[in-house]
Amino acid sequence: MTKAEIVADVANKTGVEKVAVQAVVESFMEVVKSSMMNGENVYLRGFGSFTIKRRAEKTGRNISKNTTIIIPAHNIPSFKPAKTFVNQVKNSGK
Repeated sequence: MTKAEIVADVANKTGVEKVAVQAVVESFMEVVKSSMMNGENVYLRGFGSFTIKRRAEKTGRNISKNTTIIIPAHNIPSFKPAKTFVNQVKNSGK
């Protein structure tokens, strides 16, 4: 499902214009991104959690040049679905 399909579906279900729904969806995504860039996790009860995971520094290899490189420590965003959400998907039968 794409963002456009989400906007269309929400607009159909709520009766709100697509332009307004698109603005809300875009704003939601911006708030989540900015919160995570500021080091804050985002928790949506019944849906899941957007969290920041820390990756430690590690040694990697460049196979084509046969050299060793150091991959610095960094943060990555991750999503963990809520248990109720996972159970709903498991039990959907599709």
